[in-house]
Amino acid sequence: MYAVVKTGGKQYRVSKDDIVRVERLAGEAGDTITLADVLMIGDGGDVTLGAPSISGASVAAEILEQTRGRKVIIFKKRRRQNYRRKKGHRQHLTVLRVTEILTDGAKPKPAAKKAVKAAAPKADAKKAEPKKAAAEKPTPQKTAPKKAAASADDLTKLSGVGPVLAQKLIDGGVTSFAQIAAWKKKDIEEFDEKLSFKGRIEREGWVDQAKKLAKGEKE
Repeated sequence: MYAVVKTGGKQYRVSKDDIVRVERLAGEAGDTITLADVLMIGDGGDVTLGAPSISGASVAAEILEQTRGRKVIIFKKRRRQNYRRKKGHRQHLTVLRVTEILTDGAKPKPAAKKAVKAAAPKADAKKAEPKKAAAEKPTPQKTAPKKAAASADDLTKLSGVGPVLAQKLIDGGVTSFAQIAAWKKKDIEEFDEKLSFKGRIEREGWVDQAKKLAKGEKE
C-alpha cells in the first residue's frame, strides 16, 4: 500500500516504514505528526484519486531528526557595474519515518503517544540537573567575559559593528584586528554562518578595515 502526500509545496510517494526528507515541520525528534493532504492511495490494483485530496485519508509519521540540507551558493554579478553578491543557503529539513497510511478518518495507533508520555519524566529529571550545576559555577561565568573584554581591541571601530556584534565576535574567540585581517574566504564563510552575520563581513569590508586599524596600532 502506498500514498502520494503533499507537504511543503512538494509531492512524495510513501509506503509504510519509508524514510523521507521534507520541508521543515514543527515538532521534535520522537514526535508523531499527521500529514492530511493525501492526493492518491494505491493498494495493489486499486487506486483512489483525490479531488484534489482524499477526504478522511492521512499519513502518520514519526520525526526522526530536524536537520538542514547541503549549502547552495547564490552568486549575482552585473557586467561593468562593479556589482557582485555571494550568499549561501541551507534549507531546514525534517526527516520522517512513515508509520501508517490511514483512510476513512482513522487515527494513528496510540502506542506512539504512550512512548512520548513515558519519556516525559526523564526529560524533567534532566532539566533539574543543570540548575544545580549553574548554581555551583557563578564565578567563572562572570569573570571570563571581563578578562576577554580587557585584552580585546575596540572592535566597534569596524564599520557596522556595535556593542552586540562586538560581544558576539569576542564570544567566538575573535578579540583583535589582527585576527580579522588574517581571515580568508573559508574563515569569512565560517564566521558568517556561525555568528549569523548574513553577509555583513564582506558587505562592510571588515577584513580591509581590520588591516588598516592593525597597522595604525603598531605605528
